[in-house]
Amino acid sequence: MNTSKLVAILLSALVLSACSHLDGLLKGKVQQKVAFDLTRLDADGLYGPADGKRSLSYEFCIPAHVNTARQVMSIDPTAIVYKESPGRLQCGKEQYLVVGDTYQANYLVTLKKLVELEYVTRIQEAFFE
Repeated sequence: MNTSKLVAILLSALVLSACSHLDGLLKGKVQQKVAFDLTRLDADGLYGPADGKRSLSYEFCIPAHVNTARQVMSIDPTAIVYKESPGRLQCGKEQYLVVGDTYQANYLVTLKKLVELEYVTRIQEAFFE
């Protein structure tokens, strides 16, 4: 094997290792406010058997202000803000319910940005009936 191929293989292994480490760090930071198991999600934000993968919906409460709703929607392209529904979290009268989904590019980065918001205190899995 020539030297350039060996260097390319070693660099690829290093990059993959760094990505895996970054993924672990992101999950650790996010898990502080996220009340569901992130390890069950794959790199695409999906879970379940190979022939039936699906995304995970989540919900959280935010202060009932247009600016906070805009900020959340700018971070999470899947975010839907509900002004009248308390959700399972029982958002208060001065709060909006937000529902998002893990089926998006870089879902972990999105969740990290959401948990960094001071007013987001808990993100839990959403279930629909």
